[in-house]
Amino acid sequence: MKGFNVVVGAILLFISNLIVAQSGEKFKVALDAGHGAHDFGAVYHGHIEKNIALAVVLKVGKILEKNSGIEVIYTRKTDVFIDLIERANIANRADANIFVSIHCNANKNTAACGSETYVMGMSKNASNLEAAKKENEVITMEKDYKQKYQGFDPKSPETFIGLVVQQEEFMEGSIALAGNVQEFFMKAGSKSRGVKQAPFMVLHKAYMPRVLIEMGFISNPEEGSRLDSESGQDAMAEAIANAIIKYKKEFYGTGEGETTVKPSQKVENIKVVDSPAVAKTTKAPEVKKPETKTEPKPEAITPGVAIFKVQLSASGTKLDPIPSNFKGLNNISVANEGSLYKYMYGETSSYEEAKRLLAEAKAKGFTSAFVIAFKNGKKVSVQEALKQ
Repeated sequence: MKGFNVVVGAILLFISNLIVAQSGEKFKVALDAGHGAHDFGAVYHGHIEKNIALAVVLKVGKILEKNSGIEVIYTRKTDVFIDLIERANIANRADANIFVSIHCNANKNTAACGSETYVMGMSKNASNLEAAKKENEVITMEKDYKQKYQGFDPKSPETFIGLVVQQEEFMEGSIALAGNVQEFFMKAGSKSRGVKQAPFMVLHKAYMPRVLIEMGFISNPEEGSRLDSESGQDAMAEAIANAIIKYKKEFYGTGEGETTVKPSQKVENIKVVDSPAVAKTTKAPEVKKPETKTEPKPEAITPGVAIFKVQLSASGTKLDPIPSNFKGLNNISVANEGSLYKYMYGETSSYEEAKRLLAEAKAKGFTSAFVIAFKNGKKVSVQEALKQ
């Protein structure tokens, strides 16, 4: 029973948003400007968070809308108040591919500075919980918030932990996007405080890869002035837009007739655990015991040649790569990236064979599975692998 519970728990955490993108489908980006109207957000030295967040969101949207393959959805384009749940629901109704909520940070310590990007998570880190507390307290301005958020105390984010079951859903895509944001912030000259996890209500209710960006501390006189300037907002908007465009290009393709898949985390220099390769099989002759299966012979992979695998899931739960944990599938390999374990099926240099393995995995119930590619032990896009 214990083993069964482990498997069930892991299945609940499998990524469910990674499906094959339809040809010609636009990449939908939901942009959320934090706060609004009577909810000013943080206010320091004359800098008002709600105004800065909206200005940057509109600039990000303007950049993205120049790309014919991207559709932008806004939770607000003016100084209005939107409930946290409604912000997420706007993205959900639009079937957005990603949700990006933009904010400014603040701290009583006016020396604090730098940008940080959050993904939904159950971190018990005190500073992360404090950041979530500040943003979640907005719900007290909403009508009937005690009924709408029954069981959740915005002044104590720890209560959120017990309410959430599937926090690793969309985690890979969220981490990938957050990493891109921090990368481009650093290129723009911003100090990076890293990618973090915290229980933000607005992220919890959005059912797609989602991030909450704290562009910097308006409580810091120098950083606040930069964020409240036209040039500073232009720099932040350009960095966020570039991060989104990079994310789309790497995990959805360029939109030029390529077959692409929805997002998985891009991992540089990923260490792949060796596993037996899977060869193309032919129909075995009938035998007296039909349950007996002939194991496929490992495919010889030439060094320098791209290989394909089928990623089944990513989870914080460590599982033994045995058939009983993966609905009978053999040839399971595992790659560890931080707190995440990626479970992959098969290994082949043939993309056609990889698609067959993908169909097999989906038939077993891994509906969120997708094809990934490696070259010389490093993860590359499927498009790059196919070029060879």
